[in-house]
Amino acid sequence: MLVPSAPLLKRARAGKYAVPAFNVNNLEILKAVMTAATALKSPVIIQTSEGAIEYAGMPYLVAMARVAAEASIPVVLHVDHGKDLTILKAAIGAGYTSVMFDGSKLPYAQNVTITKQVVKWAHAKGVSVEAELGVLAGIEDFVSATDREASLTDPVQASEFIRATGCDALAVAIGTAHGAYKFKGMPHLDIPRLKEIATRVKTPLVLHGASGVLEDVVKLAEHYGAELMDARGVLDKDIASAIKYGIAKVNIDTDLRLAFTAGVREAVADFPSVIDPRKILAPAMTLMTEVAKRKIRLLKSGNKR
Repeated sequence: MLVPSAPLLKRARAGKYAVPAFNVNNLEILKAVMTAATALKSPVIIQTSEGAIEYAGMPYLVAMARVAAEASIPVVLHVDHGKDLTILKAAIGAGYTSVMFDGSKLPYAQNVTITKQVVKWAHAKGVSVEAELGVLAGIEDFVSATDREASLTDPVQASEFIRATGCDALAVAIGTAHGAYKFKGMPHLDIPRLKEIATRVKTPLVLHGASGVLEDVVKLAEHYGAELMDARGVLDKDIASAIKYGIAKVNIDTDLRLAFTAGVREAVADFPSVIDPRKILAPAMTLMTEVAKRKIRLLKSGNKR
């Protein structure tokens, strides 16, 4: 059965671990994520962006998630970076158990007003709500912001925002960025800022744009033709520090995309005469499963079901 995210994230923050939130677009990514989470007995959040919903269709995504939720671990179905209120209302009615309203680029007062409305819709159906304060740079799916538009989360404002909206989790901007090309040098997480937010806010906090961009996966993708020389990622030790100071949910998308792309490129290059899509996609699923397992171990969510 699909479950809301709020209870899982409260337990995670109290237990000093984070629940992995994997973005999925199709069956192969979902099966890889579920194979990893089930093997390590980790709760898992299946996220679909508005781009994924446009690509796969909400009914297909919900149906696949319901099958996935037959596993013996807690599974959440979550809308990531929801900005279209029509989509959010549809998701709440269609079986999603968690939604995010991303009003981070709106004026503060407008972000509060709309988030509060989404919370009212969602809580009436037992659905959890994530909100965002502060803007991450980078590009991923329908989410984009330039370095100039990016802004870090203000700790005092974060506390006020949660009191005003009643959201169940808050995504904070502390120096991460979206996408595979996000870092030209080593990323920097503003841990002192996160510490201050954590002292003022007891609501679970969420880290977006935190893919590690695993070196071996990048090398494999580049070997088969991808151009990722500028790809950098958040260090594992920084993720561990962030979890120590209130991060209870970590979003993972870019690493899975790289693994998927690397696996498909490898299969096509090594087996040019194969026309069976199952055989072409098999290496990608294997690689994504291993990446998901690494992330679960990093977030220390194994055996927390």
